[in-house]
Amino acid sequence: MQAHSFTCRWEETRPTACLLIEEVGLKISVAAGQFPISFAITENVLYILSMLEQVEPDDLLVLPEGAISGYNEDSRFLEQIDRRLLADAIERIAEVVKRKQVHLIAGSCLEEEGEWYNAGLYFSPRGERALYRKVNLATGERGHFVAGADLPIFPLHFAEGSVNVGMQLCREIRFPEQWQCLAQRGAELFVYITNAANPEVKPDVWRSHLVSRAAENQRFVLAANTAHFVQHCPSMIIAPDGEVLAEVTGEETRLLRATLDLAQTGNWYLSQCRRDVVSMYYKGELVRTSIRSV
Repeated sequence: MQAHSFTCRWEETRPTACLLIEEVGLKISVAAGQFPISFAITENVLYILSMLEQVEPDDLLVLPEGAISGYNEDSRFLEQIDRRLLADAIERIAEVVKRKQVHLIAGSCLEEEGEWYNAGLYFSPRGERALYRKVNLATGERGHFVAGADLPIFPLHFAEGSVNVGMQLCREIRFPEQWQCLAQRGAELFVYITNAANPEVKPDVWRSHLVSRAAENQRFVLAANTAHFVQHCPSMIIAPDGEVLAEVTGEETRLLRATLDLAQTGNWYLSQCRRDVVSMYYKGELVRTSIRSV
């Protein structure tokens, strides 16, 4: 591992409590892309830039876990990451996002003050950024990554209105309470990014998890996975009623597209939870994450 440390400029402020904002009739155009993620950062960036060129201004594009830095279940790969190259790649992507006037969420390993995080990075059309640090680390990540400590809500500002987004990474698909917490705190759209390619895992299980997370919370799910022949979770766009709007599996490099009508989201089921019997307490900060210029 290189002796020096390079920390990217990702900043957050936490000003106000987050409430669900109902945007009646608001529609947004979204895309989920999958490509074969590797440890070659330059190659990953070329795929990302290619997909950015395929979306339109004001679109939201979502790309997989580790899309920029690369990712592997054996976390010792962190020792080989060129920090300067990774930082330059992030800056280049940010420039293209701003030029294209799109929204991008992509995964990357990220070093902050000498500690590595498995993160979801948000780039706004105005040059602003924010990130989600994975809360529930995989077994192989522990001891290499630091776990995040809260579940932020990201307000994304589109031409016709704002949408509150909650992110989850990889194995967090197995913890529905985190998703419900995000929905209760105002998330209208779930973004799920993963690098799931394990031949020992039954693919139908993770697919069913995603459908359940959408239907039980009445939220859209926008999911992106790496393109791989043993992929065990498809890239998908799912409606709040559990309908799969678009899907791709396997090693195909592809961009899924859909127009989401946020009026389809709701709190019918969440409002009927028996809080007198089962109550969920969130220990993180009950606030909205601000998206800052850098």
